[in-house]
Amino acid sequence: MRLRTLVASAILLPALCAALFAPLLATLVGYDAGAVDLMQRYAPPSLAHPLGTDELGRDVAMRLAFGARVSLTVGIAAALAAASIGTAVGLVSGYAGGRVDAVLMRMTDAVLSLPVLPVLIVLAAVDPAKLGLPDADAAGLWRIVAIVAAFGWPKVARLVRAATLALRARDFVRAAEALGASPARIVLAHILPNCAAPILVATALAVGGTILFESVLSFLGLGIQPPLPSWGNMLTGAQETIWQAPWLALWPGLAILLTVAAINLAADDLQERLDPRR
Repeated sequence: MRLRTLVASAILLPALCAALFAPLLATLVGYDAGAVDLMQRYAPPSLAHPLGTDELGRDVAMRLAFGARVSLTVGIAAALAAASIGTAVGLVSGYAGGRVDAVLMRMTDAVLSLPVLPVLIVLAAVDPAKLGLPDADAAGLWRIVAIVAAFGWPKVARLVRAATLALRARDFVRAAEALGASPARIVLAHILPNCAAPILVATALAVGGTILFESVLSFLGLGIQPPLPSWGNMLTGAQETIWQAPWLALWPGLAILLTVAAINLAADDLQERLDPRR
C-alpha cells in the first residue's frame, strides 16, 4: 500500500468512525454534545475532557465527533449531487453534439463565470422562513447541500463531456450503433463505465472543497446554525476566545485541515491508480 494511501486512511478512518458512531460514543462516555455545564466553562484538556470544554461547558471532543457528522455529510452529499448533475449534463452534451451541446456548454460556462463564494454567501443568507420553507436544523443542512451542488456540477460536466467526445469515436461505440443499440443504452452501458475514472477523482476532490465551503459559510454565520455543531460554527464560537481558550479554535481548525488534506491525497492516489496510461 502506498504511503499516501496509508496517511489518508489514518486520517479519514477515525473521522468517519467518529461521525458514524458519535451517538454511541456519547452514550459510552456519558457526555452529551449539547449538555451545558456552566461550572466547567473553558476547562483545559484533562482526563475528564480530553480536548477541554467550550464557553458553555460542553465537551469539545463530543462536539467534534458530532460536527464530523454534519461536515462530512454536507461534503459527501453535495459532492455526489454535483457529480450526478455534471455527469448527466456531460454525457448528454458529449454524445448528442450539435445544438444540444452548444446550449448545455453555454449554460455550463455561465455557471462557471459566477463568483462562487459571494453567490453562495448571498443564497445562504436568504431566510427560509420568508420563502415558506422550514428552518429546522436538517432543512438548513440540506439547503447548504443544494446550494453547493447547484454551483459545483460544471467542472464534472466538462470532464465527462471531454471523455464522451473521445469515446464516441471509438470502435466499440460505433459497433453498438451499427447493431442498432439505442442512444440511452450506448451512453449508459458503454460510455459511462469508461468515464468512471475522471468522475470518481472529481467527486473525491469535490468532497474536500465542499467541506471548506461549509466551514466558511458556518464561520460567517450563514451555514449550519447552533446548537447543531459543525466544524465551521465551532470555529465561529472560538474566535472571540482565541487568547482565553485557544484549544477551542485549534481542534476544529485541525480537523478541517487534516480531513481536506487527506481527501486530496486519496484523490491524487485514486487518479494515479485509474490512469489508463500507467
